[in-house]
Amino acid sequence: MAETFLLDIAQRVVEKIAHLSMEELGLAFNVESDLRKLKETMSSTKAVLLDAERQQHQNEKLRLCMWKLRDIFYDAEDVVDDFKCEALRKQVVNHPNISFKVRFLASCTLPLSFSFKMGHKIKSINQRLNELATEWNNFNLGQGTDKRHVFHRETHSCVNSSDVIGRDEDKENIIDLLMKPSEDPNIPVIPIVGIGGLGKTTLTQLVYNDDRVTRCFPLKIWICVSDEFDLSRLLKLIIHSINRGEKCDNLTVEALQICLRSLLNDKKFLLVLDDVWNENRARWIELRDILGSMDYLCGSKIIMTTRSLKVAFIMSSIHPYELKGLPFEDCLTLFIKWAFNNEDERQYPNLMRIGKEIVQKCKGVPLAVRTLGSLLFLQTDESYWISIRDSEIWMLEQSENDILPVLKLSYNHLPSHLQRCLALLSLYKKDEIYYSDQVVYLWMANGLLEHPKQKQDWEDVGDQYLNELMSRCLIQMNLDYGDVFTFKMHDLIHDLALEVSQKECKIVNCQTKTIDENVRHLSFCDDKQINVAQVFTKLKNVRTVMVQEVSKESKAIHESLDSPLTALPNSIGALKHLRELDLTNCCNIKKLPSSFYKLRRLQSLRMRGVPLMQLP
Repeated sequence: MAETFLLDIAQRVVEKIAHLSMEELGLAFNVESDLRKLKETMSSTKAVLLDAERQQHQNEKLRLCMWKLRDIFYDAEDVVDDFKCEALRKQVVNHPNISFKVRFLASCTLPLSFSFKMGHKIKSINQRLNELATEWNNFNLGQGTDKRHVFHRETHSCVNSSDVIGRDEDKENIIDLLMKPSEDPNIPVIPIVGIGGLGKTTLTQLVYNDDRVTRCFPLKIWICVSDEFDLSRLLKLIIHSINRGEKCDNLTVEALQICLRSLLNDKKFLLVLDDVWNENRARWIELRDILGSMDYLCGSKIIMTTRSLKVAFIMSSIHPYELKGLPFEDCLTLFIKWAFNNEDERQYPNLMRIGKEIVQKCKGVPLAVRTLGSLLFLQTDESYWISIRDSEIWMLEQSENDILPVLKLSYNHLPSHLQRCLALLSLYKKDEIYYSDQVVYLWMANGLLEHPKQKQDWEDVGDQYLNELMSRCLIQMNLDYGDVFTFKMHDLIHDLALEVSQKECKIVNCQTKTIDENVRHLSFCDDKQINVAQVFTKLKNVRTVMVQEVSKESKAIHESLDSPLTALPNSIGALKHLRELDLTNCCNIKKLPSSFYKLRRLQSLRMRGVPLMQLP
């Protein structure tokens, strides 16, 4: 489902209004009170947006209202940026070392005209917010802090080992770690880490039910932690796992640990903490110390599963076991198991040929294989199989336990600013090698980074964001060059980014029929010609334009379907909110259009490999 990114947009606009200087405010007459009203309205709206995000999936009217708010907030941000841009223009005009031509181009705005337009725009935005206020207030939304929660999940220890394919080696590796003596003064924790759908829980179930593990650990306890890492709750779950009849719901933590101590009675135990999201080290240490006090020289162990390397390092001194995807042959075997019934695949060689291509799309993730296999179960229509093969995974209908909803939990757990940053990565092609500096500049140009703290640069903030995404297994390091590194994104995470950003970002190719007029970020990627001039004319709110390298023959954008483009179309001047323009390796572009000076909000221009012969 497309996301509005309202919380982050509101946060950025409120900050920008607060940081407007007296000089910038003085560019328009009598706007201070209207801007103050705008800031107050947006601040009060922002306070309840977390509750709105939680409720929108069950309330279509609320969701539609949030989309209206998004457009108003974006317009408010554009107005604030107009003030900053006008202040910069005045600096250029008054600078003694600026050439006459540059000064002439920069002086094309009349001060009185600007003042009138800004005053009118701010009043219009306030009026639109007032008109929406009655509808918004009817939702009775409550305030909350930006603390992300995933939906509570339930897992269990049971598994049919014959249904599990390709995890024998991983199982043996984890069992070896369990049997290995430890000198750690605390109970050793074995972390299993990977993206959602890789099979961390299934692997742990295999280990948990192995006869060798049962013999080694007389007491086994399985707890699904999920998003609520509360000491009292976890102690109760552990107690109930050992003895379901134990009545402990109303006990204090002190009484709970006494009860647990009597149940453990110095027994050697294996505790599984499945699906852990907690990043609060103090909460983990509370539980660890209680459990450690009950394991004096007993050799107990803990296995925990998580999607976050950060969580793994908080809970364990043992290097995380990073689960990898299944090999293709194992994925194909799993696919056959879910897509066919009783070896029916032998009767449908054509379907098997298509099925192999479908399995390739899953990139080794078992849950993705199961999801697509289940969609095809008992379906023998070849055209249906082809439609599944040719469809993006994020566009297919899925149930709660299928791959995209499971991956969406990782997105839901991100802070709002990282959600928006992840979404912008959907502009790149699948299997792309991302360069950290280019991604950070893209985020910077679009104002997605928080203000740097003392002794920090903007690039440092961007690198922190990338490291956070990496620690959550949403991107993976490729090569480290010191100041710059490259990284990759799993195709399924890319599908997730495409899903959440579908009304914010758009990849344009020759098959693109319509583009929402409120789309903010465009990426052109196709082997065929695209009528870019027409696209630019229709979309006035675009902030990012990227032209992706496909081939030397098709890299150049075409103004019409018949004539090649040797320069950007003049219509690009209509994109007055454009901040990022990436023309890397557009080898047919020789000059920039005369309207280029109108792109006054442009923050980043990439033209590596462009044989520019003439400036406007």
